[in-house]
Amino acid sequence: MGAAPRRWGWHRLSAEWAERLVTASGVGPGDIVLDIGAGTGALTAPLVSTGARVIAVEHHPERARALHDRFGDGIVLVRTDAADLRLPRRPFHVVANPPFAITTEVLRRLLQPGSRLLTAHLVLLEGAARRWSSGRAPGATRWSQTHLASLGPALPRRAFTPPPRVAARVLVLRRRSW
Repeated sequence: MGAAPRRWGWHRLSAEWAERLVTASGVGPGDIVLDIGAGTGALTAPLVSTGARVIAVEHHPERARALHDRFGDGIVLVRTDAADLRLPRRPFHVVANPPFAITTEVLRRLLQPGSRLLTAHLVLLEGAARRWSSGRAPGATRWSQTHLASLGPALPRRAFTPPPRVAARVLVLRRRSW
C-alpha cells in the first residue's frame, strides 16, 4: 500500500496583506513572477495589476479552476504540486504564500544550482522564516553564496482565513550581484 497523499492546510491571505506584500516586493511591468500556492488569487490579482507576467501555481483542482475563471489568459496557470515545479529559464521573482507543509521543498527548488531567482517574498511560518534567514537552513553554505536571506514583516494571524495556529513572517530572498 502506498503512502497517503499529503494534506496541506490552506490559509488564504487577506486582500489588504496581499496588496502590502506585492507592493513591498517591488515587482513591476514585464517582470516574470511566480505565485506558488496561488489559491483563488489573493496575491495573483495585485500582481497582475502591476503589469507583471504572472505564473500562478496551484495544485488543487477547484482552486485552479477558480483562478482560470477569474484571470483567463491574463496569467499562466500551472497546475502542479509546488514541490515538483519547473522553474523559469529566464530571471524571475516570487511573491507567494505557499503551503506551509512544503516550505523546505519549495525553498530548495527556488535556491537550487542554476536557478534564475532574482527575489522572493514568501509568507512562511515564523520559525521557518527565522531558520532560513539565519543561515541554519538546508544547503545554506551553498545557496548563501548566490542569495541573501532576511526577515520581512510579521503577519498577524488575522491576516489569514482560517488563521494559522502560529505566527507567520515574510522571508525575503535577494540574488547577490551577478
